[in-house]
Amino acid sequence: MTETSSRAARFRPTGAARLAIVCAAVLGVAAVGWLVLGLLTQLALVTCSVVAALLLTALGAPLARLLRRIGAPPAAAAAGTVLALLALLGGMGTLVWLRTSSRMAELAPAITVGIDRVRSWLVEGPLALDPTRVDGIRDRLVDQLFDVVPGPVAGATMAVTVVSALLLVLFIVFFLLKEGASMWGWVVARVPAAQRERVDGAGERAWATVSAYMLGVVAVAAVDATLIGLALLLVGVPLWLSLTLLTFLGAFVPYFGAALSGAAAVLVTLVTNGIGDAVTILVVVLVVQQIEGNLLQPLIMRRAVHLHPVVTLLAVTAGTLLYGIFGAVVAVPLTAVTHHVLEYLRTHRPGVPAEPADGPEPAGAGA
Repeated sequence: MTETSSRAARFRPTGAARLAIVCAAVLGVAAVGWLVLGLLTQLALVTCSVVAALLLTALGAPLARLLRRIGAPPAAAAAGTVLALLALLGGMGTLVWLRTSSRMAELAPAITVGIDRVRSWLVEGPLALDPTRVDGIRDRLVDQLFDVVPGPVAGATMAVTVVSALLLVLFIVFFLLKEGASMWGWVVARVPAAQRERVDGAGERAWATVSAYMLGVVAVAAVDATLIGLALLLVGVPLWLSLTLLTFLGAFVPYFGAALSGAAAVLVTLVTNGIGDAVTILVVVLVVQQIEGNLLQPLIMRRAVHLHPVVTLLAVTAGTLLYGIFGAVVAVPLTAVTHHVLEYLRTHRPGVPAEPADGPEPAGAGA
C-alpha cells in the first residue's frame, strides 16, 4: 500500500501539467463543438426544421395534453394538435399571401418614400447631417428592403423549400407529441446509471423553459399586434393587416423586432395618411412598447426565461450576426435553456440535497 501511494505521488501531475490537460480538454471540446456547428450549418434545412418542430411542439403540447385528458388516444391527440397548428400556420400564411401579393408592390415603395422623407429631414433639418453618409445608409436600407421581395424564380424556389420544410416540421411534431416521452426515455437509458437522474431532470427543466418561453412570446406578440393593429385600423391605414401581422412576427425577436415593425408602421402611415396620423401611430407604438417593457416582459417573459435584459439583448445581437433572422428567433430560448440546464446540473448532484431553483417548474410538475 505504501509503495502504491508513493507511485501515485510520484506520477501526480504538476500545476503546469494540470493546466495543459485542462487546456487540451477545452480545445478538444471546442473543436468538437465547432465541427458539430459546421455540420448543422451545412444541413440548414434539417436544423431549422428540427428547431421549429421543437418550438411548435412546446406550443402545441398543452392542447395535446387536453385532448388526452378527454379520452383521445395518443395518436389522435397528436394528429389533432398537428392539424390545429397547420390550420393556424396555414391561415396566417394564406392571409399574408392574399394581402401581401397584391399590396407588396405598394408596401416597399411606401416605406422607401418614408425613408426618403426621413433622409431629407436628417440632411436639411436641424441636425444637418452629412448628406453622403445619410445617402449611403438610405441606399443600403432600400436595397435590403427590395431584396426581401423575391423575383418569380426565387419566389417559386422559396415556396418549394418552405413547403418541404413545413412537411418535415409537421412530421417531427406529430411524433414528438405522440411518442416524445418514450423517445426521451430511450435517450436517458443510454446515459450511465449514476447520471440518469440528473440528465432526466435537466431535460425536464429544458423542456419547461422552452414551453414557458413559447407561450409567453405568443401572448406578448398577440397583445402587441392587437393594440397596434387596432390603432392602424382606426386611423385607416390601407396596409393595416399586413403591418399587424408584421408586428406579431416581429415580437418573436426581442427588442429589435418590435422596433423595426413599429418603424415600418410609422413610415407607411406617414406615406399613406400623412404626418398627423403618423404621429398618432408613433405615440401608440411607443405606448405599446412601454407596456411590453414594463408590464408584459417582467410578468410573462422574464418569469419564463429568467434572463437579464442585457443578456437577452446580447443573445439576440449575437444570434442575428451569426445566423440572421433564424439566429435572432432562437437566440433567447437557446440561451435560457442553457442557463437553466447548467443551473440544474450545478444544484442537483448525486447524494447532495437540491438547492432551491429559480427556473420554471418542470413540464410534468403538478400534472
